[in-house]
Amino acid sequence: MTISELRPPLSPGEPAPDFTLPAVDGPGTVSLADYRGRSPLFLALFAGVWCPFCRRAIAQVATTEPTLKAVGVETLGIVATSPENARLYFKFRPARFRLAADPELTTHRAFGVPKPAATPEFMRALETTRINPDGILPEPLPITEAAAAVATLDGYEGTETDRTDMERQWPQLKGQFLIDQDGIVRWVNIECATEGLAGVGKFPSSEEILTAARSVLSTAPK
Repeated sequence: MTISELRPPLSPGEPAPDFTLPAVDGPGTVSLADYRGRSPLFLALFAGVWCPFCRRAIAQVATTEPTLKAVGVETLGIVATSPENARLYFKFRPARFRLAADPELTTHRAFGVPKPAATPEFMRALETTRINPDGILPEPLPITEAAAAVATLDGYEGTETDRTDMERQWPQLKGQFLIDQDGIVRWVNIECATEGLAGVGKFPSSEEILTAARSVLSTAPK
C-alpha cells in the first residue's frame, strides 16, 4: 500500500502539535492548549461523517468517554467536515463528548495520519480485501461493499456535503492518540498500520483504550 503523507505518524515520546479548531458543540474553538497542564487527552481523528466506520467509532467513543473521564482522561474527537455540517449531524445524533471540526484535515496531516495513494494496486486491493469490522456484517465483504452495507444497516443517507467531503478526503485513514498533560504523545493507534487494508474500519476496543490510558496515568509525575 503506497502512502502519501507529509510526515510519518507521531510516535510515543514526541510532542503533539498544537491546534485550534472550531468547536462543534457551540461557538468558540477547541485547542490542545485547553488540556495542557490539566489532564491527559484521548484524541480521535475521524474522516467526515460520510464515513460509516467513523460514525460507528464516534458512537463507541461516546460509550467510553465516561470511563476515561472517571480515571482522569479527557476525550476529544476531530471530525473532518465543516462546523456547520458537523453541528447539523450531531444535532440529531448527539455524541456527548467534545468535538471539533477540521474540514481540511490539517490535524491529520500534522499528526501524520496517512492517506494512501489511489494507485491501480490499491484499487485492486479494495476489490479483493474483505473486511467485517467488529463482526457487524453476516460475512466479510470487499471494502467498498462493506462500507455500503454498514451505511444501509445504519439507515444513513449521505448529503451533498458528505459526497463533497468524501471526494476530497477518500481514502483518508484515521488515528487515535493518548497525550499526557505535558502535551507528549504516549500511545498511538493508526488504522491499517499492522494489517494493511484488512484493518479498514477497525477501531480500538474500549478496553484497549482504557488500558492505554491507565498506562499513561501510571507513568505521570506525581
